[in-house]
Amino acid sequence: MKQVQSMAELPPFEPSHLLATPIRDLGLTIAGTPLEPVLVHFREELEQVGIVRLKPHFYLSTEWGVPFGTISIAIPFYLARPDLTAVHAERNGHLEGVGPGELLRYLRHEMGHVVNYAYQLYEQEEWIKCFGSITQPYAEGYRPEPFSRKFVRHLPGWYAQKHPDEDWAETFAVWMTPRADWRTAYAAWPEALAKLEFCHRTMAMLKERDPPVTATELDEDVSELASSLEDYYRAAASIDGDPLPPGLDGALQAIFQDFDEPDPTSTMASRLPAAGLLLQLEQELSANVYRWSGHFPESTRRLVQHLAERARELKQVYPADQEPAFIVAVTTLVTTLAMNHVIRGSYIP
Repeated sequence: MKQVQSMAELPPFEPSHLLATPIRDLGLTIAGTPLEPVLVHFREELEQVGIVRLKPHFYLSTEWGVPFGTISIAIPFYLARPDLTAVHAERNGHLEGVGPGELLRYLRHEMGHVVNYAYQLYEQEEWIKCFGSITQPYAEGYRPEPFSRKFVRHLPGWYAQKHPDEDWAETFAVWMTPRADWRTAYAAWPEALAKLEFCHRTMAMLKERDPPVTATELDEDVSELASSLEDYYRAAASIDGDPLPPGLDGALQAIFQDFDEPDPTSTMASRLPAAGLLLQLEQELSANVYRWSGHFPESTRRLVQHLAERARELKQVYPADQEPAFIVAVTTLVTTLAMNHVIRGSYIP
């Protein structure tokens, strides 16, 4: 048997070499990485809630997911090594599942899909009554209703509102989370609570049943991906996003100052470029705007980069000693534009 190198034994990559290397040649495995002890803990969580007859299969792929009709959980490959995580943060701007706590959060959600497919719950009349038909079109773009009491809250972006399958997976994740007092947390949310009660009853019945579905077919397994990291990120960046909003120069000028004009605050502090501040906030804004509005991180990133470019061309600046106030102003602007897009379908009506 060929011995598999641990992550510590793998030769270091130069950034240019790393980006040019086919993903399948990176030697990526779960064994010997920080993912391994988290999966051990996750299996213990499954046992604690009585899921002992269903054994999910874990593998590395391009994104989180469970191929329909399987019990295989795909984990993003960039979580297997710190250097890949850093590259993904730089090139994509949004990370899903970094750190043990967040990893477990995503694993619980994906386990909901595994349970659904393994026991074919989506065919049951009561499941359909609670969550809807799984044949409902699955659109990547969805417009959530923030804080709707019909759905539980687990992953960012009000993800339960995306599709019945996601609604169930999010409900399952809340039910499975250790020490979560979901009956108290959702006592005033009758529709969400009813879904959790259904999940609780269903899981109690499944404890003694072997799953009829145990397929482990994989989708985009990293060991088969011939494309390089550069190819992967170039393809992701080439996907057309929503049209960027024109006519925001006035909003930027209402927040920042023109470089050629005297500082009206008359402080002695140096003035810094507004574009730099916008780009500095890009990653945090992308993650947090998505969490509370459902506006996708990649769309927020493009929006912030667009604002930074306009601020650069307009030569907008701000006094360094007042930076917190300008961070609040920028955050408010970006959030308002994002909410416009979620509710109305466009940044500017």
